[in-house]
Amino acid sequence: MPNSDSDKQHWPSLMLQAQQGSQYAYERLLRALLPVIRVQVNKHVFDRGLSEDVIQDVLLTLHRVRHTYDSHYPFMPWLLAIVRARSIDALRRQGYRHYEITEEDSYDNVVMEDESLHLHPPITHYLQQLPERQRQMVEFVHLGENSLAEAASHHQLSLSAVKSLLHRALTNLRRIGEKHD
Repeated sequence: MPNSDSDKQHWPSLMLQAQQGSQYAYERLLRALLPVIRVQVNKHVFDRGLSEDVIQDVLLTLHRVRHTYDSHYPFMPWLLAIVRARSIDALRRQGYRHYEITEEDSYDNVVMEDESLHLHPPITHYLQQLPERQRQMVEFVHLGENSLAEAASHHQLSLSAVKSLLHRALTNLRRIGEKHD
């Protein structure tokens, strides 16, 4: 049975409501987008653990940049650009140097996954469940768009400590997300 929230024609409206502060609309939007995000990430990232990290990173990025969506433009290209950018970043961190975007990246080729249609709480709910230092690193680097070096300097930590905290935070976010599935 189709989920009415998964109908892409409602996503721009839900995003506008979320931009205006509607938590309900934001939750509905995230619930509808999660299967699309998962399918798109899994097209490019074949390692399940890394894939889940990228999905969490996409959700964090959406949370951080949702104010940038302009309703005068189509929603899907905006979303897919975020998904592709986070996927490419993750692959590059893993040592992949070449990444090709193909026509298969279009929304028309997305297949919904029934197991992904569960309600997921908003990102802030997930972040609140992290240990303080992990939450600070996620907020500073991913939500604040600061570099790892800036995070290390700002928090008076080594670069490896920042990387470790972020890795643990993403691992914990994945576990927290799985509890809600």
